[in-house]
Amino acid sequence: MGTLTNIFWLGLKEIRSLLSDKVMLLFVIYAFTMAIYIQATGTSNDVNNASIAIVDEDNSALSKELFTVFYPPRFQAPQKIGANEIEDLMDKGLFMFVVVIPPRFEEDLRFGRNPEIQIDIDATAMQQAGIGTNYIKNILSKRISNFLKRTDQEPSAPVNLIIRKLFNPNGLSTWFLSVVAIINQVTLLTIVLTGAAVIREREHGTLEHLLVMPLTAFEIAMAKVWANGLVILTAAAIALFGVAEMALKVPFAGSHLLWFFGVILYLFFATALGIFLGTISRSMAQFALLNILVVLVLQLLSGGSTPVESQPEWLQNITFFLPSRHFVSFSQIIIYRGGGLSAVWSQFLMVSAIGLGFFMYSLALFRKSIAVTK
Repeated sequence: MGTLTNIFWLGLKEIRSLLSDKVMLLFVIYAFTMAIYIQATGTSNDVNNASIAIVDEDNSALSKELFTVFYPPRFQAPQKIGANEIEDLMDKGLFMFVVVIPPRFEEDLRFGRNPEIQIDIDATAMQQAGIGTNYIKNILSKRISNFLKRTDQEPSAPVNLIIRKLFNPNGLSTWFLSVVAIINQVTLLTIVLTGAAVIREREHGTLEHLLVMPLTAFEIAMAKVWANGLVILTAAAIALFGVAEMALKVPFAGSHLLWFFGVILYLFFATALGIFLGTISRSMAQFALLNILVVLVLQLLSGGSTPVESQPEWLQNITFFLPSRHFVSFSQIIIYRGGGLSAVWSQFLMVSAIGLGFFMYSLALFRKSIAVTK
C-alpha cells in the first residue's frame, strides 16, 4: 500500500512539474491540436485546384472543346496562352500544366495520322505533377475518343467492373493523415516528456532529493509512467474527439474504449523507452539527438507512412518486434475497419509483451544509474 501511495504522490509531482513548464505545456497542446490539423489538411495526395494552360495552334472545333473538359475541383479554368509564352510563364510558377495542341490536329485525327499532344509539367511539386498528368491523359483520351465516335455513349464492355471503396468511400486523405498524425504524436511526445523529466531531475538536482527519501527505483519510474502516460492519453483523447472527429469529420468505425485500451498498452512501452533514453543521455541536447534517431526509425518502419508489406521481407521480420508497428496496425483495424477484440488481440499481446520486457530492462538501467549517483 505504501508503494502505491508513493507512486501516486510522485506522479502528481511529475504533473505539477509539467504544468509549471509553460513551454513544454504549450508544445504538447500545439502538437495534439494545430499540428495534427495542419498535417491532415496541409498536404494531400490528390490534385486540387491545379493551374493549367492550353496552347491552341489548331483552332478547330475539337481543340476549342478541349478547353471545357478541365473543371474544378481538380483543375482551375484553363487559360489560353501562346507557344512563345510557355517557358516564361512556367518559370514564374503561374501554371503547373501546359497542354500544347499542334496545328491541323483535328484534321490529322480524322485521317488517322496519330497526331501528338504535348504536355509540359512543372515537376517541382512532384507528387501532384505525377497524379495530375495521369488525370490529363485520361481526360483528353476519353474526350478525343468520344469526338471521333460522334457520341458520348460508351459501348458495353464484356465485363462490368464495379469498384467499391471500403472504409474511405471518397478517398479523403484527411481521414488517413489525421489518424497517422495522432499516432506519431503519441510516440514522439510520450518519449520526449518522460525522457525530459528524467534529465530535468538530474540537471536540477531533484533526483538527489528523491534518493534521500525511502523510495525505490521502481516507484520513481512507475510515477513517471503513469503521470506522463495520463497527460498523453488526455491529449490524444482531445486530438481524436476534438480535431479528428469534430473538426475533420473523420468517422470512428470501432470501439473508442478498445482503442484507448490499446493506447494505454503502447504508452507503457513508450514511457519505458523515454526512461531508457533519459537514463543513457547525459544532457538534454544528447537526448534530443537520440530522440530524433529513435522516433524517426519507429515512425518510418511502423507502417503509418508506407505499408509494412512494401518493406523487404528481412526488414518486416525485424519490425515485427517494434510495438509502433502493432500500434499502427490495431489503430487502423479499430478506427477504419471497426474491428473488435478478436481482430486485435494478437497486436495487444505483442505490445504488452515487448513493453513489459523493455520496461524491465529500462528499470534495471535506471536503478543502476541511481546506484551510481548514490
